[in-house]
This record gives sequence, structure tokens and C-alpha cells, in this order.
Amino acid sequence: MDGLLPQTYLLGLIVLLAIVAVVVGRQLLRTRKDELSLIQFEQEGAATSKDAGRLYELASVQLRKRLYPQATANLRQALKSLSGEPDEAKALIENALGFALAAQKDFDGAVKHYRSALNAKADYPVALNNLAFAHERLLEPEKSADLYRKVLEFEPANTTATKRLKRIERQLRAGKASSSPEAANRKGF
Repeated sequence: MDGLLPQTYLLGLIVLLAIVAVVVGRQLLRTRKDELSLIQFEQEGAATSKDAGRLYELASVQLRKRLYPQATANLRQALKSLSGEPDEAKALIENALGFALAAQKDFDGAVKHYRSALNAKADYPVALNNLAFAHERLLEPEKSADLYRKVLEFEPANTTATKRLKRIERQLRAGKASSSPEAANRKGF
């Protein structure tokens, strides 16, 4: 019995270390893959390319690497070079550009591009989620809640929209409760 406890402890420690090693290894491989992709794009001169697809791929890697200003420039260039592409391609680029702008705290610009993405593809739940988040950051909770509800119409199992909507509804209820005359009387004001 006494020998079983240390063995169990060591076995648990080994399992925990193995899990950590796998997680760190996967992250290291992803980072390395992104680095190699970025180097390859730079060597090929993708930033000066007129191909919207290549520019979008380069910008996607830059977004994963959190190089938002460079990604923004490449996505704008990709939008300019879009020709004969399906609406879905425009929607993807507009959404990515909105994401890059939102990451730089330009939520007004992000809203503009998310709306353009939705004009290109109306049933695009990712762009709707992003648009709702941007409105949330612009302190427009009613618009944000409406947009999250619209996301849930397209994707009822969308966990992001569900969680954010519940949070906003709670805030709206708390805001209404605190601004009512009865609430003011209860607080002693």
C-alpha cells in the first residue's frame, strides 16, 4: 500500500508532462509552419503580387502572426485586385480586413468591412459575429444583441453568439434595473 502512492504520483506526473509536451510541440510546429509560410511568401514577392488569392493567403499568415498593419495593407491590395472572383471570396477578404482593423481598435472601419462582407454573402455567420462584437465595442449593445440573434437564426448551435448574447442581455437588464425610479429609491438616492 505504501509503495502504491509514490508510483501513482510518478505515473500521474509523467502523464501530465507528456500532455504538456504534446501541447507545446503542436504549438511549436504551428508557429514554425507560419514562419516558413511567411518566409516563402516574402521570397516569392507575394506582397507585390496582383493575385487576390495569394495576397489573402499572405494576409492570413500575417493575421495569425499578429502583424495587423501588414495584413491590413495586403487585404486592401487584395480587394483592389479582385476581379471575376465569386462573392464568397470578396466576403472572406472583407471579413479578414474587418478583423485586422478591429485588432487595431478601429471598430468603425471594421464595421464598414463586416457590412461589405455581409453584402457579398448575406448568410455569413462569422462576419455577423464579428459585426456584433464590433458594435459591442462601440457601446451599442442593442444592435449587438440583434446581430447575435440573427447569427443564432443561421446557426442555432453557435456557442460564441449564445454566450455573448446572454452576457449582453444580462447587462441590458442590469442597466434597465439600475436606471428605473424604483431602483433609485432602493439605493437611497
